[in-house]
Parts: sequence; structure tokens; C-alpha cells
Amino acid sequence: MRIAMISEHASPLGDGGQQTHVADLSAALAELGHQVRVYTRRDDPTVAEEVTTPGGISVVHVPAGPAHVVPPDLLLPYMGEFARWLEGQWRGAAWTPDVLHAHFWTSGLAAVTAARRLGIPVVQSFHELGRIETAADGKPSRSGYERALGRAVDRVVVQTQDEVRGLVRIGVPRTQLTVVPAGVDSERFTPEGPAVDRDPERPRILSVGKLVERKGFGDVVQAMRFVPGAEVVVVGGPAPDQLPADPGARRLRALAEKLQVADRFRLIGRVPSADMPRWYRSADLFVAAPWQEELEPSALEAMACGVPIVGTAVGGLTEAVVDGLTGDLVPARDPRALGGALRRLVNDKVRRFAYATAALDRARQAYSWKRVAAQVGSVYAAVAGRRKGAEAVAS
Repeated sequence: MRIAMISEHASPLGDGGQQTHVADLSAALAELGHQVRVYTRRDDPTVAEEVTTPGGISVVHVPAGPAHVVPPDLLLPYMGEFARWLEGQWRGAAWTPDVLHAHFWTSGLAAVTAARRLGIPVVQSFHELGRIETAADGKPSRSGYERALGRAVDRVVVQTQDEVRGLVRIGVPRTQLTVVPAGVDSERFTPEGPAVDRDPERPRILSVGKLVERKGFGDVVQAMRFVPGAEVVVVGGPAPDQLPADPGARRLRALAEKLQVADRFRLIGRVPSADMPRWYRSADLFVAAPWQEELEPSALEAMACGVPIVGTAVGGLTEAVVDGLTGDLVPARDPRALGGALRRLVNDKVRRFAYATAALDRARQAYSWKRVAAQVGSVYAAVAGRRKGAEAVAS
């Protein structure tokens, strides 16, 4: 099939969660024999209009809005221009996609607008949902756009049952939704390979993510009171040189000082994705303690590196982590329970080994990109076939 990925702010040439998802899914689809083009907004005046990746993916830079970085939630005013450019490219062209796959809600608006007049089916992935709200000025809210999109597209691909519940809650019919989990690159994230240096005498607990309150890093710091002798290392947030001025980093450091665990708490800041396998391999345990969350790629990456997980029983973690087999799940916002689970696993080398082995097997079997791409490809084939059938009946 000819597949057009619409990813207005998350270029597969970039570095980040959604960027990596689009890049890895596109590469896996190409390996299955599909032709894939990714359309992303030009945010750099010096970048070429089209770039071909080593894996044969064409990345097309769409001139819509200013040629500099704009925060994702401020891109809405440029989506009409984005859609008109896409329609102009495809109308009467030799390469017209069989299906569009939009990533994020603003991409979905551009995709639906461009596809409507051309009769191309649209698949939507939200990746994250906005808060349910009604705009005070009478204009549509983000959740309103997401509701309309969920009803307008041919199919919504969701990653977890938690996301299903969120979309149904805002009014998207369950019949519109197909669950396909996220994938993990098991060739890059492996137990074998170099690891970041560490103190072999001090157990290392690793956590990864943006330094925002809902990720539960404050709970992790509090939990360290119950895990004597271990250190916790947090990777994520701004670049290392920007950590001293970052509000989230300052808040966590102040909490660690107050609880007298600062000597066992390290903030690393953002590191290149290519370096992440070395950080996972350096850890004895991985902890993910969000309060409410879709599944972070970091949990799957840790599993693929053979690291057992201690996580909160929320969102996609309840599906990725098999409690008592690949890791342990505890209630959210309960530092004492989190600390107890960490302490038990730190002190039980045999259980850690068993969890690590099962986590590695689960990551490779259930979350391989080849498997994910095959499932997403089946969704594409279904919506394209349904659209052709409807057109044949109409004619």
C-alpha cells in the first residue's frame, strides 16, 4: 500500500517519544513492503523539502506556518494551510496515498480536511488526549476537536484500554476504536552491550521522563526513604546545563534534601535516544510511578533491555507489566507501597532475575515493531477496502 503518515510536529528525523514512534512504525511498515511517506511541518528554513532515510522512508517538509519550531498546541491556525498543500500535492499526482495515518489531533484535522475531497480513508492516532473542557470563549476545545475527529475518521488506533476509556468518555463510539499496542525496537534495546558506569556496591533504580508532577518523581524520591543503600537516577527533562534553572528539577532536589536522600538521588537531564540503552543496562530496577498516564516508551525499552519494572497500576502500565511475573505494580500516589516494592526487589536477586527474563521475553514477543506494523497494516487494508466497496456501490 501507499501510506502517508501525517505528523505535523513530530518528524521521524527528530528525537523524542512521538518522533521515534512514527519513525519506527514507518520503518517496520516499509520492511513489510509498503511505500511510506511522512509529511511533517517545515520548522527549519534550511531543511530540504524531501529527505529519504536510510530505511527508504520519504520525509516531506510541508511549508505551513513559520519556518521555526512552534509548540504543538499552537499549531492549529496553520492546519488549513497544511491541508491545502497536501491536497494540491496529491490531486492528479502519480503518487496518491491509499490511506492516511494522522498522529496527534492537529495532524488529524489536516488529514481529514485534505482527504475529504480526494476520497482517501483516514486512520487517527492521538498519542495523548487533552483534558475534557469547554472553552470559555465559545470556541471548540481540544477535547471537542478530538471527539469530532474520532467520529469523522475511518478508524482510531489506540495503544491501551485506558485510551479506549478516555475516548469513549468524550463521546467517540467504541466501534471506531482498534487497540494496537506501541512497539519497541528490540534490536537497539537489548540486555547485551555497553552500560553507563556505576557503583557496583550500590543498587541502581532508574526512572525516565519529563520532570512534571503527574509523572510521580516526587513519590519516587519519597519512596527512597524505605530503600536504604540504593540510589535513584532520573533521566529526562531539559538538557543537563538547563537543570539548575528548571522548576521541576529544583522541586525534586529540594524534596530530596528535605528527606535526607539527596546523596542517593541523581538528575541527569535529557540524553540522546541513542544513549538510552546504556542507561537501562546500568540499572537493577526501573521504576515508573505516574498518577495517570498512557504507556511511556521507556517502560517497554527497559523491559527489552531485561530490566524488571516496579510501576503504578495506572494506564498502559497495567497492560505492559504482568504483576508478579515481569515486575510489580502498586497503587499510584503511595510512596510507602512503592518503597516497599522497591526494597523487596532490591533485596531479592533471584526474583529480579526471573522478572528480567520474563520482561525481556514479553517485550520481544508482544511488542515487536514487526507485529505492531502487521496489525496496523490490517487496519489500513480494512478501511481502504471498505472505502472502495462503498464507492463501487455508489457508482
